[in-house]
Amino acid sequence: MRVRFAKYEGLGNDFVVIDAESERDLTLQRAAEICDRRYGVGADGVILVLPGPRMRVINADGSIPEMCGNGIRCVALHLARGKEATSLEVGIETDAGPRLCKLEMTGANEANVSVDMGEVRATGTVSLDIDGERVDVFTADAGNPHAIMFGEVTRERAERLGPRIATHAHFKNGTNVEIAHVGTDGIDVIVWERGVGLTLACGTGACAVAAVAREQKLATAGTIRVRLPGGALDIEPGHRTTMRGPARFVYEGILAGGRR
Repeated sequence: MRVRFAKYEGLGNDFVVIDAESERDLTLQRAAEICDRRYGVGADGVILVLPGPRMRVINADGSIPEMCGNGIRCVALHLARGKEATSLEVGIETDAGPRLCKLEMTGANEANVSVDMGEVRATGTVSLDIDGERVDVFTADAGNPHAIMFGEVTRERAERLGPRIATHAHFKNGTNVEIAHVGTDGIDVIVWERGVGLTLACGTGACAVAAVAREQKLATAGTIRVRLPGGALDIEPGHRTTMRGPARFVYEGILAGGRR
């Protein structure tokens, strides 16, 4: 079956976006094949844009997250391109509830998008045993689960601890993992994303880190700049959290049949 798709990215967090009538239009196995960076299109996830509009995200491993912050900005841009609109205000249904997006085009294929991410909550602390090492993490709910460590931000640390925390028995449905360092002008973060691995950016992760940093009084500014490997997001935590960041259309094409 041939399927038209569009490729988008938000700070390097990349997605294959497909217009669909039903979640059943694409199997989880086929989505994982599409995300394969050698045999498929290559992406961190597939997003189905359904009537409503509603979005359904499928991770690169075929699992389904509740919410995706970078992905929803890409969906807003996809909807704006479909309407040939230079600005757009649209509510998008997600598995974590409705999210209001406000978009302004900044070029032919790019936009800045502000998203009302709803209530993002710091939910406590957990002490985990990781290979005999005690690791203390803050937990947060951004519509999906997060475990946050503050300290040295390195790829090596994320690769060593990320998958172990993400799949720890304490988190029955798994969790996203953020390692963060609070500086005078923002927060540096690297993310091990549940169902994907290391990613260049995670929108819900940035919101979760900002919420915990505010709750712990590590950051007090109204808007917190969160710097990820792929770029920066501006997060305004509060009763409802606002995320602001870019989205970019990369290319479009047609998917042929799946691997055999």
